[in-house]
Amino acid sequence: MSAPEREVRMAHAAMTLVQLINSAYHVITKVALNVGINQLVFCVFRDLVALSILAPVAYFRERGIRPPMSRSILFSLFFLGLSGIFANQLLFLLGLSYTNPTYAAATQPSIPVFTFLLAVMMGTEKVNLFKIEGLTKVGGTIVCVSGALVMALFRGPALFGDKDADFTVNRLIIDRSQPELHHGWLVSSFVGLGLDLWHVGVICLIGNCMCMAAFIAVQAPVLKKYPAHLSVTAYSYFFGASIMVTSASVFVREPKEWSLTQSEILAVIFAGVFTSALNYGLLTWSNKIIGAALVSLYNPLQPVTSAFLSAIFLGSPIYLGSVVGGVLIISGLYMVTWASYREQHTTVSGNVTASSSDVRVSEPLIYRDGGTGEKIG
Repeated sequence: MSAPEREVRMAHAAMTLVQLINSAYHVITKVALNVGINQLVFCVFRDLVALSILAPVAYFRERGIRPPMSRSILFSLFFLGLSGIFANQLLFLLGLSYTNPTYAAATQPSIPVFTFLLAVMMGTEKVNLFKIEGLTKVGGTIVCVSGALVMALFRGPALFGDKDADFTVNRLIIDRSQPELHHGWLVSSFVGLGLDLWHVGVICLIGNCMCMAAFIAVQAPVLKKYPAHLSVTAYSYFFGASIMVTSASVFVREPKEWSLTQSEILAVIFAGVFTSALNYGLLTWSNKIIGAALVSLYNPLQPVTSAFLSAIFLGSPIYLGSVVGGVLIISGLYMVTWASYREQHTTVSGNVTASSSDVRVSEPLIYRDGGTGEKIG
């Protein structure tokens, strides 16, 4: 087996590991929330652990390639920390509190499609409606968004598992002492509109996906101006952790909230080391080997692995709305990623053909004689 083929296989294995880690994070975090850990406190410790790893690695690995910092780049990095670290993580934990790991994982495949929508609006992604690839992208986006709406508006009966057990788990979390931010104006504003806590959790998960999509869409042009991947992530975590610490200092007023049990410490370490630092490295490396289209194809593994893990460790039921919406989301994702892959493959093939044609035409036109230095036509 050649070295490139070995790297491709290792990249596929790495992406499978990434999705397994993400699914395990959903289950482990749900267990930590059941114990009663404060969501803001969990995010603060997770971000500090990840930043303590990313900052020194980025400093030493990218010392010679970091360009000068400008005001516009600094503002963009602040936005990345606000959307991709602070809002993304907090909305996910809020959504996970009121739903379950299976449901939380089922919404994650919509992130690439939301990213596509934002990229089109920003002008970084082009859509040709006169080609099958462009039509498939638009159709896949509609299907995926429809799946997200189905999950938000339709829960349905429990197909597998005991729904009473899921209700008991969520009731325990609601009864726990949580910061006023979570069960005050934020949740009350949704409940006041006639939504139950399950639907509030789904809305938070959709918001989590949209924040992550904004993070990815904005990060792409930032990396072109500031091509230091680890440094961009470290700066993002710095700003995100700063906002998280500030928010926690305001809304977490009880000193006992900052004390963690042994299981909570393990959950924080897992989230900071594996879900944040390690997954980012594997995603970046795999993206260089097999490309973004194939990397995105691994996201639908999350609902499957998360359902399997949550059924084993939490006994969470699987609802009809989750199945229908998840199928639509995964179908839309595959339509969009297939179209993107086809476009990339066509572009590369066209460039290679054009380059070969240029070489064949230009090579015999003019060259220099080695002995006289004269031009010969």
